[in-house]
Amino acid sequence: MPSSSYEGLILDIKNATVYRGDTCVFERLSFRLEEDRHTAILGPNGAGKSTILKLLAGEVHPVPDEEMSIRVFGEAQWNVWEVRKRLGMVSHDLQHQYLDGVTGLKVVLSGFYASIGIYERQEFSYGQLAKADEVLADLGAGALKDKQFGEMSTGEQRRCLLGRALVHDPAALVLDEPTSGLDLTATFHYLDLVRQHMRKGKTVLLVTHHIHEIPPEIKRVVLLKKGKILQDGDKRDVLTDKNLAQLFDCPVALAEANGWYQALPG
Repeated sequence: MPSSSYEGLILDIKNATVYRGDTCVFERLSFRLEEDRHTAILGPNGAGKSTILKLLAGEVHPVPDEEMSIRVFGEAQWNVWEVRKRLGMVSHDLQHQYLDGVTGLKVVLSGFYASIGIYERQEFSYGQLAKADEVLADLGAGALKDKQFGEMSTGEQRRCLLGRALVHDPAALVLDEPTSGLDLTATFHYLDLVRQHMRKGKTVLLVTHHIHEIPPEIKRVVLLKKGKILQDGDKRDVLTDKNLAQLFDCPVALAEANGWYQALPG
């Protein structure tokens, strides 16, 4: 069992140095993700945002070091497949990995196995089939049950992938630029779905370079640039013109309305 000091922690990274190929993405990175504390990691392309997700998913590993440690749900050693079942992940990589002929229902069902699509050896109970139908209906995507993934719009695909992330009732949702490629209506609808599940108790980790994707319920924002954390704290303290100008290397004027933020040219 994990010690009490790790209770309530989804992810705890200490002093991690991570390479992707010959490139050092992180040098002694430390980062914590706590249950019930919605968090956004904001940064430009190349900041290292996707590498944090790959660490969480067990797809990349840090350089071994006596001062380095990574714990997921309090465990220093974990089963990658079990962790993936406790997390609901939606990413661009995932969206591009699905075959065009997979139906919406099968996309959602694949969440039970954390797989890309489903296979003959995988069996589903009546309860799992009913749960997949229920999740699609809750997302307003019931009509996508028999529709092929390749025939769906980007927004429809994203809703099916959100269903895949939710079908096994995970502790947390991990979203990688969730509204990229969506028009305004689809963006608003998708973010509203995410907010509904935040209100139901799902912890959300949002990774993005789009400030407008950060919903009001997210109170903690981490600014990440070139593998280093520039700021980490309360959203109102972190999201400032000065901090964002430093993050994106351009003048920024920040606008705020109803708990939502948008960056304008400074």
